Amino acid sequence: MPQIAQIDATLASQVFWLLVTFGLTFLVVGLGMVPKIQSTVDLRDKQIADDLVAAERARAEADAREEAYRAKAEANRAEALKITQAAKADAAQASAEKLAKVDAEIATTLNAAEARIAAARNAAVADVENVAVEAAQDMVARLSGAQVTQAQVAQAVKAALANG
Repeated sequence: MPQIAQIDATLASQVFWLLVTFGLTFLVVGLGMVPKIQSTVDLRDKQIADDLVAAERARAEADAREEAYRAKAEANRAEALKITQAAKADAAQASAEKLAKVDAEIATTLNAAEARIAAARNAAVADVENVAVEAAQDMVARLSGAQVTQAQVAQAVKAALANG
């Protein structure tokens, strides 16, 4: 077979060119492309790590701001509660003062009214006694024809009212 006989003559040159081709490919790929790819991967890893650090820092800052906000809100809530309680106390005091003033006015008005009622009752009783004295004096005069004095009739009416 002539192909096999040729192998000895061309084998060395084919192996040589195979090694040269693979060597050049190795040099181009291994020394030219791989470092660029590796640097891109390293840059990407570094950027991801930096982004993670920045995100962690931003989260910590957000947590700190949230804590400050909550503390401020709690302080505001406490201040509002204090103001509300002070307003309630002031309103209760003002209401108590007004109530005391109105109670005093009512007591004064009630005492005056009771005094007027007592005076009217006493005047009415006196009028009743006077009317009773006049009526009794008139009845004694009409029924018996006797004349009695007003003092005698007044004494008898008082005694009858006291018993009756």
